[in-house]
Amino acid sequence: MRVRRPLVKFCGMTNKWDAQKAARLGVSAIGFVFWSGSPRCVTPQRAREIVATLPAFVVPVGVFVDEPVEKIREIVEFVGLGAVQLHGHEDPMSVVSLTTRVIKAIGEPGSDVLAEALQWSGHVTLLIDSLDAKKRGGTGKLADWSVARAIAEKRHVVLAGGLRAENVEEAIVHVRPYGVDVSSGIEMENDPLNKDHDRMRAFMDAVDAAMARLA
Repeated sequence: MRVRRPLVKFCGMTNKWDAQKAARLGVSAIGFVFWSGSPRCVTPQRAREIVATLPAFVVPVGVFVDEPVEKIREIVEFVGLGAVQLHGHEDPMSVVSLTTRVIKAIGEPGSDVLAEALQWSGHVTLLIDSLDAKKRGGTGKLADWSVARAIAEKRHVVLAGGLRAENVEEAIVHVRPYGVDVSSGIEMENDPLNKDHDRMRAFMDAVDAAMARLA
């Protein structure tokens, strides 16, 4: 049986040059962080300007942390987001009124990730990360691949947490995720506002290498 190539999302975009390069490299989605606690935070206006430069097949995703649903809906419409990614302590009932696709990050240290996964409807795509109580995401710490694999065997899972060109091939082979999500792993050194285009290209090459192994 032919193995499906995982979707790739580059997150933490803050400028159109990085976003356009990501699109040319063939990513499936681009993430914009709207949480003020992140060094990668962008305004809805900036995100809207970047989205306007993207080709139609690249999905813009908004990342939120414990934001009121009404505010999320407002930003979704203003920016033109295709999905929302929730990185806070949202509960399953809080997203019922969202009409866009929902990605929910789980994997806070000390939590029962398998039990948490069961709380969320199959309509929600789960993102397995190594969440930090303060930073929430983009920490560069690895998620638990064994737990991610167990969940990925039952439903669509996006793997995040410390991925970079040097380890994403092994991550894909081990977990078999529906998608992979990277932020800090493709950034310029000590500069969360700008992506390193060589690292971006190397990441995509490593995804292709994983597929060659699984073919």
